[in-house]
Amino acid sequence: MKIPLLQTSALSPALDAALADAYDVHRLWEQDDTAAYLARHGARIEAIATSAPVGASAELIAALPALRVISCRGVGLDKIDLQAARERGIAVSGTFGVLTDCVADLAFGLMIDVARRISAADRFVRDGRWQREKFALTRRISGKRLGIVGLGQIGRAIALRAGGFGMRVRYTGRKPVDGVDYGFEPDVVALAYWADFLVVSVSGGPQTRHLIGASVLDALGAEGFLINIARGTVVDQAALVAALSARTIAGAGLDVLEGEPDVPGELLVLDNVVLTPHMASGTRETRQAMEALLLENLQAFFRTGKLVTPAL
Repeated sequence: MKIPLLQTSALSPALDAALADAYDVHRLWEQDDTAAYLARHGARIEAIATSAPVGASAELIAALPALRVISCRGVGLDKIDLQAARERGIAVSGTFGVLTDCVADLAFGLMIDVARRISAADRFVRDGRWQREKFALTRRISGKRLGIVGLGQIGRAIALRAGGFGMRVRYTGRKPVDGVDYGFEPDVVALAYWADFLVVSVSGGPQTRHLIGASVLDALGAEGFLINIARGTVVDQAALVAALSARTIAGAGLDVLEGEPDVPGELLVLDNVVLTPHMASGTRETRQAMEALLLENLQAFFRTGKLVTPAL
C-alpha cells in the first residue's frame, strides 16, 4: 500500500504527478473544509509535501498524529513550525544547496540593475525620452564595498561573485564563519555604515524580523543600496519606503516583500527601486532540481529513516 501523504498546495504538474504515482496523496488545497477533511483523514497521514510559501503550521502538524516527515520545496522554512516538529520528533527537510547559484545570480542582477539603473533606462527609451534628453549618470559596481547579512551557502555564493567585480566583502551573522577570509562585523549597523551595497541573505522568522530597520538604513546612507533576496519580513518595509522616498538611501533591489504579493503603492511609483516577484530560485533548472530533491528526501526517509538535506 502507498504511504499516505498530505500535499498542501499544487507544486508543478510534473512533481504533482510524481507524488501521486509514489504516494497516496491527499490534496489539501482542493478541500472546501480543510478542518473537516483533516478530521476524517489526518490520523493516517505520515508525510507532508509542501513549499516554502505555504509551509506547515503548528495546527496542521497537530492534526496529523501519525506524521513522520515534512519535505519542503525551498530553503526558507519560516512558515514551518519547526518547534512543533521538533517536539514530536518529526523530520523536516528543505531543498538546500540546489538553488544557491540562481539566488546569488539574481542578487547580483538586482545590484547591477539598481546601481546602473538598467530598468529605469529601459523605461526611458521606451517612453521616447532618449530623443529629447540625456539619461542621468549612474553608479558603478566594480571596486565597491559589499556587506552581506548572513554568510550561509547563498551569502558565500554572493561573496564569490563579488570577487569577479573586485569588490571588498564583509559580513555579519550570529558568529564568524570558519574558513573564510572576509571580514566579520558583529554589528549590522556598523556593516551598513561601511558598505556601499548591503545584501540581505538570512533566514526569515521571528529572530530576524525587521533586522533591517531605520537605524540600519540610516547607516547605509544616501550613497548606499539595499538588496533583499531573503524574506520580506527581515526588512522593516515602512522604514524602507520612507528611506527610498526621502532618498536617504540611494536605492533598493527587492525580490521579496512583507505581505507579498501585495506591493505598497509608494514603491510602485519610485524610480530608485527594482522589484521582482520572488523569483530568485525561479529558473527551470533550479526548480527541477528542487523538486527532484523534495522527492529524494521523502524516498530516503522511508527507505533509510534519514533525509538527504535535513533541517531537523
